[in-house]
Amino acid sequence: MKNLTTRTISLFQRPVAARLPRLIALLTLALTAACAPIAPESGTAAPSEAQGPRPIALGVGFIPNVQFAPFYVGIEKGFFAENGIELSLEYGFENDYLKLVATDEMQFMIASGDQLVLGRAQELPVRYVLNWYTSYPVTVFAKTDAGIHRPEDLAGRRVGVPGPFGANYIALRALLDAAGLTEADIQMESIGFTQASAVSEGLVDAAVDYAVNGPVVLGSAGIETVQITLDQHVQIPANGLVTNERTLDEEPQLVAAMVRALQKSIAYTLANPDDAFAIALSFVPEAGGENEAANRLVFDASLAFWQPRPEGAPGATTDAEWQAVAELLLRIGFVDRLVAPEEMYTNRFVSDQ
Repeated sequence: MKNLTTRTISLFQRPVAARLPRLIALLTLALTAACAPIAPESGTAAPSEAQGPRPIALGVGFIPNVQFAPFYVGIEKGFFAENGIELSLEYGFENDYLKLVATDEMQFMIASGDQLVLGRAQELPVRYVLNWYTSYPVTVFAKTDAGIHRPEDLAGRRVGVPGPFGANYIALRALLDAAGLTEADIQMESIGFTQASAVSEGLVDAAVDYAVNGPVVLGSAGIETVQITLDQHVQIPANGLVTNERTLDEEPQLVAAMVRALQKSIAYTLANPDDAFAIALSFVPEAGGENEAANRLVFDASLAFWQPRPEGAPGATTDAEWQAVAELLLRIGFVDRLVAPEEMYTNRFVSDQ
């Protein structure tokens, strides 16, 4: 049975030119080993056959979307169940889930590395345990004739963001920092989640969005864009699995089980994209029918971000990445102390796979 919080919205109902603002808002994200059951541990109640699997709610992005295909695959194929977990997905915002995980009201969520820095700077006991998106998915995009190819080209230009918050805003500030610019050097426009339509209609010269959203929507409408990706200038950890210190200390076998199941789910999705997309449609039926072609473009664009890195264990991150994001957020004034890498992540569970 598909255990999902219900928040369905009809996608792609109108011609492309008319539906761009709606499409991009709906597409936003608001990101292998042998399986074994969770083993009992002192102070930890692991599920027994009589008890059944352990119910776990995972906080993900804003709305159900084909971009969450690995989780749908893991539920449908039983990868989480094989590890003693009955997984359900809850949809919302990172900052809300970060507080819930920190207070142990939830045990797991998906969050980006910058959110870990913000949380740890506020002494929230959260930690990143598995990297899912192996490159940062946010990009600045513009029409090809806008003359915007480098961060330096944003000087004096109108740049649209949903608002001064979240991954889009942090990515913009990071790119400006890489060019030696500040927010005062551009005309920043708060445009909500209308990035594709704002660029298409010339309301802004460029916009900041997830690479699988705005640029994909415009590409499906025949509008070519140029993208400036964050990874071209600074590499910071992108979306991954986050838990809290209590769970790490008292239930490490549960964390290991979540990591194993998610690794297997990602690997299956990459190896079997057609089946994975079909499974995603069964969880997000409004993405099918007349909307299927557009959602397949989004799904296919997402696959590149989930490919494992050529070096290191799948899902591992490095001190250098965490140091980079901690220094960035301190430099641009998002935090008031330099958070040490060892406070934010561990590769213990991916290294053991």
